[in-house]
Amino acid sequence: MDFQIPKIVKEDADDHRGVFAIEPLDRGFGHTFGNSLRRVLLSSLEGAAVTSVKVEGTAHEFTTLPGVREDVTDIILNLKNLVARLHGESPEIEVHIAKKGPGSVTAADIEAPADLEILNPELEIANLSDKGRLEITLT
Repeated sequence: MDFQIPKIVKEDADDHRGVFAIEPLDRGFGHTFGNSLRRVLLSSLEGAAVTSVKVEGTAHEFTTLPGVREDVTDIILNLKNLVARLHGESPEIEVHIAKKGPGSVTAADIEAPADLEILNPELEIANLSDKGRLEITLT
């Protein structure tokens, strides 16, 4: 079997996305090529994201907090959906959430500096009962 040089064809593209076809590829090359391309593209993206979470009063991620409906694992999964934009030059900042119940803890409750913009402030992070208290440090 002779090696055929793949050709790249632009199928669809706009300001936010592009669809390209690369063909023909030998069996298994698509996965290899796709994984490599995904890793390169993801490492090239600039943006802000939560890289560490410290919840006051917890020893590990499976801890439940009194007065908080979600456990720490669910809180962390909710924080993965946080969308933020960092306007400053600092590569890493630390922000805090401190709230007492009852009520919902949302991304709007994050005490953020002026150079950090929370793009989805309605994101629900946790729910507190009457005696619930939640203190989180995010970087």
